[in-house]
Amino acid sequence: MAGMCVEPYWELTFDAAGDIRPGDRDALIRGAAGAGLTDLVVFAHGWNNERSTATRLYDRFFAPFPGVLGGGGVADGARVGYAGVFWPSMHFADEPIPDFPEHRVAAVCPPALDPATRRALVEILPCEEAVADRLAELLARRPEDRASLDEFAALARGLAAPGPPGAVDGRYGGDGRYGGDGRYGGDEDGDIGDAPPAMLTDDARRVCESFTAALASVGAVPPELFGGGLKKLWHGAYELLRQTSYFTMKRRAGTVGRVGLGPLLGELARSAPGLRVHLAGHSFGARLVSFALRGLPAEAACVASLTLLQGAFSHYAFAPRLPFASDRGGALGGLHRRVRGPVVCCHSRHDTALGVLYPLASRVSGDDGSLLGLDGSRWGALGHGGIQAVGGCARLSLREALAGGLPADGCANVDASAVVSRGGPPSGAHSDICHAELARVVLLAGRIVR
Repeated sequence: MAGMCVEPYWELTFDAAGDIRPGDRDALIRGAAGAGLTDLVVFAHGWNNERSTATRLYDRFFAPFPGVLGGGGVADGARVGYAGVFWPSMHFADEPIPDFPEHRVAAVCPPALDPATRRALVEILPCEEAVADRLAELLARRPEDRASLDEFAALARGLAAPGPPGAVDGRYGGDGRYGGDGRYGGDEDGDIGDAPPAMLTDDARRVCESFTAALASVGAVPPELFGGGLKKLWHGAYELLRQTSYFTMKRRAGTVGRVGLGPLLGELARSAPGLRVHLAGHSFGARLVSFALRGLPAEAACVASLTLLQGAFSHYAFAPRLPFASDRGGALGGLHRRVRGPVVCCHSRHDTALGVLYPLASRVSGDDGSLLGLDGSRWGALGHGGIQAVGGCARLSLREALAGGLPADGCANVDASAVVSRGGPPSGAHSDICHAELARVVLLAGRIVR
């Protein structure tokens, strides 16, 4: 692709049902075989609204690769290609992306449905125009009555309802935005169970209180709002809307990985025998590339490494047995063995999206965890504390990993807090992933460099 910092490079565009754009599929299959590649790095973005933003992310993330590969220690005869996965996900405009100035949040503001986020809800989630208008109106007024809060919660929760099979289009529209029916389908299993999260079923006021308290704990609610009345709870209501949309994105990521990317990798393995594929993903993109292992044909042994950057899914996803339910495992239990090399999970304590908000949004009704979910013991995310309940999982600092400490296979947790550290409330350092050190981790995990 013209303008990309690495080559050869391919774009892989999937819709919400996991169908790949035919031209992208054909270009990769023909190109990878014809280029004589030994290794292909496939990267999947997380929350994102614009195709152009995802392209800039890939350009920035891949930028250190040529220098690392040109600095010596490259595996004999290695020829590396690159691919960027594009899939319909969405980003709320008030969440900072450190390397993109237009996404830096200057200060904590009253909750409001800004035009960019409203557009993303309609075009990517999707949300009916009338519903988006009503959500925006309620947030703008923030009335202090229980009926309005309940109405907002009901509208927000309604966006998580499954859509009819086959109602998915999701191609990119002419304006460059993601489009299509975003309601999840075909991948209804959660990471560690099928019960819907409590945020979709519990009393609306209690849910909004919990989210408001969680936001306050990370500095995302002005202190002067605390006192009596319901006004302060609209921060929690806005967070309920955000987390409901992310619930849909998380499910969709699994569908795209299992139905789309996994089978594509099987085709690639048949057309280019011996090609080593290195999967990497950020946030929900980490879930996407992980769920590709579920869709990988049994005979395909092409995945040589898997690197998860601030993975926004359960830290028990790879567990063969859940600590609190020994009769079952995580959604990907044991599938790390489909990877010929290591599964590397980079995590950071500075990621408040995953350390505070994710556990709260993931809890199901009746769980005996704390109100804020701050213990993270059951509902924690990979990107905050690493892979859990998988035997032999190594734990390394980033320095140890860069010094050659990554195992040849199995799972490894890498504490990347030393570099994944920038970002303000509410998500913290969740999107702070464009670092040369993390690029080198991907190459070390794949044994592309020594």
